[in-house]
Amino acid sequence: MSAQETPRIRTRMDRLTAQGVDVVRVIYPDLIGVDRARDVLLEHLPSACDHGLAFCRAVYHTSPQGDVVDMAGGLDAGLPDVVVRPDLDTLTPLPWEPGVAWCLGDSVDPATGRPAPESPRDLLRSVLGHWSALGLRPVVGPELEYYLCDPAPQAPTGWQPYAPAPGNVYSAGLRGDPDRHLLRTLRQLRDLGLGVTAGNHEFGSGQFEINLTHSGALDAADRAFRFKAAVKELARAEGRLATFMAKPFGSEGGSGFHLHFSALDDSGANAFDDPADRHGLSGTARHAVAGLLAHAPALASLLNPTVNSYKRFGPDTLAPWLVDWGLDNRSAMVRIPPERGAGSRLELRLGDAGANPYLAVAATLAAALLGIRAAAEPPAPLEGYGYDTARSPVLPMTLDASLDALAADTELTGLLGADFTAAFVGYKRDELRRFRRHITDWEFTEYAYHL
Repeated sequence: MSAQETPRIRTRMDRLTAQGVDVVRVIYPDLIGVDRARDVLLEHLPSACDHGLAFCRAVYHTSPQGDVVDMAGGLDAGLPDVVVRPDLDTLTPLPWEPGVAWCLGDSVDPATGRPAPESPRDLLRSVLGHWSALGLRPVVGPELEYYLCDPAPQAPTGWQPYAPAPGNVYSAGLRGDPDRHLLRTLRQLRDLGLGVTAGNHEFGSGQFEINLTHSGALDAADRAFRFKAAVKELARAEGRLATFMAKPFGSEGGSGFHLHFSALDDSGANAFDDPADRHGLSGTARHAVAGLLAHAPALASLLNPTVNSYKRFGPDTLAPWLVDWGLDNRSAMVRIPPERGAGSRLELRLGDAGANPYLAVAATLAAALLGIRAAAEPPAPLEGYGYDTARSPVLPMTLDASLDALAADTELTGLLGADFTAAFVGYKRDELRRFRRHITDWEFTEYAYHL
């Protein structure tokens, strides 16, 4: 720790002590966006900042079932460490956990002193460096949906949607939320300083959406990551499950992760706005749209990163199915909301809520940047209902196909980096191998009694 850092840390510690905090929870995202963490007693925070917190690097290669995928930095390397250092600029007390504050951590490879190749937060930083070289600063507004579930011992999964009832889309109050889950959650997230603005019941039973304000891309991804972690923790405190899984129930709709984004130029003006253009969009905005369309098959692997993700796609789902764009058209993959001027922006509707926020933002911005660099122009915008395969190409419909598209997209992977791409693709290929060996309830019901 430098001499300049010591007073700053002591000042932070004094402030936390005055707030009754004696534990700091340092959290960071793994490869799929799960929050990994360690609780540090406040008096040991200077040591954590100086030396870092050692974690096994294989945490980036550990599946939700606890399997370690054998790849670089994992079993074949002897399970070495990464070091996670607290980012004190993100310190904030946890409203629901008295005496505890949490902050983000940055992962470093101690062998090189550089960010760990799998670090999602540092991948986004790298992509933002390329935007900065063009004199542009992306601004991002995340929109995430999730399902709240109640225990259901009789159900095959052990869970059922909270407060099941049809027709409660875009509602608030007791009709779709009899236990006031949304009100409690909104207030806790507000007190956590995540920049939440509003929330409502969404289309499915027990499905909610909470909106986050827009900000610089890294801050927006930080808040989306912490938002997901917080919502899941608050649900656990209620004895419930909050899941951002793309489609947890076959009879209900999927959960999306929509990204609104624009960019500011060196003067602070919105670089996506052009009042003289017939659609009100600058060349930069049009080029960004073209980049998203050109790299959409590869983007799907990072914004729709699970086997389950592709059950959200299809006609009449209001989830993208085709590679297209439209003006205020929610059936398009890229929607241009109607605001212009400072509010000019693109909305990428491709992602599902299971995506890692850092990877979703990084991949989106990387694809848009490639379009801007190439000065590419998109085709004419979609008119009407966007599920006509005669007009637009179909997105990959399986995780396997989207991973193939990512591996083949050398422009996109060139920006994301070879080490990251190898780690992500290897991890996801292992997920596919495990899934193919698994016998589902559907298969047993469909075949066992008749064959």
